[in-house]
Amino acid sequence: MSTTKDFIVEQLKEQIRNFKSEVRASAFGRVIEIGDGIARVSGLEEAMMSEMLEFKTTKGSVFGVVLNLEEDGIGAVILGEYADIKEGDEVIATKKILEVPVGDALVGRVVNPLGKAVDGKDEISADKFYPIEKIAPGVITRESVKEPVQTGIKAIDAMVPIGRGQRELIIGDRQIGKTAIAIDTIINQKGQNMICVYVAIGQKESKIANIVAKLNEAGAMEYTIVVLAGASDPASLLYVAPYAGSAMAEYFLDKGQDVLIVYDDLSKHAASYREISLLLRRPPGREAFPGDVFYLHSRLLERSCKLNKDYGGGSITALPIIETQAGDVSAYIPTNVISITDGQIYLEPDLFYQGNRPAVNAGLSVSRVGSSAQIKAMKKVAGKMRLEAAQYRELAAFAQFGSDLDEETRAKLERGKRLVEIFKQDQYQPMRVSDQVVVFFALTAGLMDDVPVDKISKFEKDMIDYINDNQKKLPETIEATGDLSDDLSARLKKAIEDFKVTLDYLVLPSARNEAK
Repeated sequence: MSTTKDFIVEQLKEQIRNFKSEVRASAFGRVIEIGDGIARVSGLEEAMMSEMLEFKTTKGSVFGVVLNLEEDGIGAVILGEYADIKEGDEVIATKKILEVPVGDALVGRVVNPLGKAVDGKDEISADKFYPIEKIAPGVITRESVKEPVQTGIKAIDAMVPIGRGQRELIIGDRQIGKTAIAIDTIINQKGQNMICVYVAIGQKESKIANIVAKLNEAGAMEYTIVVLAGASDPASLLYVAPYAGSAMAEYFLDKGQDVLIVYDDLSKHAASYREISLLLRRPPGREAFPGDVFYLHSRLLERSCKLNKDYGGGSITALPIIETQAGDVSAYIPTNVISITDGQIYLEPDLFYQGNRPAVNAGLSVSRVGSSAQIKAMKKVAGKMRLEAAQYRELAAFAQFGSDLDEETRAKLERGKRLVEIFKQDQYQPMRVSDQVVVFFALTAGLMDDVPVDKISKFEKDMIDYINDNQKKLPETIEATGDLSDDLSARLKKAIEDFKVTLDYLVLPSARNEAK
């Protein structure tokens, strides 16, 4: 018995000897007002902008982030459920700027803006954290955009090419295919050594579930992170989401990798910021948006860039999406984002309802990087295509009023009809760049002029199948060299002419002459 007692005494003595008192200073304040996800806190004089605060409630801790610094207190937005926070509750300053987990563990997962898994799988264990706000890379660290991002969408790769490090806005009314373009682009990055981040801001959870299922089906989730701030989430999470997605992308940028990030959509992001700002009693400006709403998006989109080799050579390509009301691109938020980005893809409702999908308006769409983001082969075959598409729409409108057209105008109209048919493309069917070059070559070389307009899509599909089955080296050479030499052009022309002879729905001029 005494042995046990002696042992316990020795253990206690050992613990006393090893005891180290630790004094930890922490700043804390009190909630003086709470409502609508916004808390006003007193007693935290040393709080920083974007600092995380811990709100102690009877049911545990809830986190918030500082957005207003005032003389008599601070304004904080609650990240999550705020119903349990009451006036007088204790608030602890964490001395940490809001940060999110980053790393390879997030790839293939659906996470909320705080980096927590929402896909029903295991918790994500990340050993690295990045702050959600970061100053964009300076001009010295960047280089010009010259490597293409192949979207797999013919109308975009030909007329408004996107380069690695570019910010290309997708703009249009609701339900006319903006998200479809972004998802097709993600699917087309398979095998392109590109990490993709899809940020869903205020979207229906059912819609995102369908998108994730489609990405899984296409094998695209292997290189994609989905950041979801759903329609039922509080405005604070919608506000944080794009910055969190950008921080996750910057981890791969710092490793020298290429990243594609989609913000779907920034209209809802601006609306959530307006809600927060009005609740924080900031003075409203045009359309009730706060005065810094331009800075809201400029500081986000400027983080997308192409770094030079001295700084790792990585890139972030951004595809922000903006929803317009009745095609009004001159509204406040659309004009703001247009002025920040390097071009826009404008989707027109009239084209969409006429069956031209994707409904890309060639006249209003522009890429400020231009042909420097195209391979040489694409430059050669698609150089004049944007101009031809815009001219055709004007000529078609003019031709409605008169039947007496000269031969040249008629030829342009016929070529334009075939061009419109070529640009039609089904959703989730991105086309590799070598196949696009073959199709555009056939059109610009006049090899489709004798194909009936209603047979163009069938002709295109059959021609690609024929070339890939019988002349496999031609598309392989285009992909390997990125060029279309005179010899390759001649071989391609011969292959297409050989294919045309096999068609039963096409009457060739030579066949007509023999029949006579």
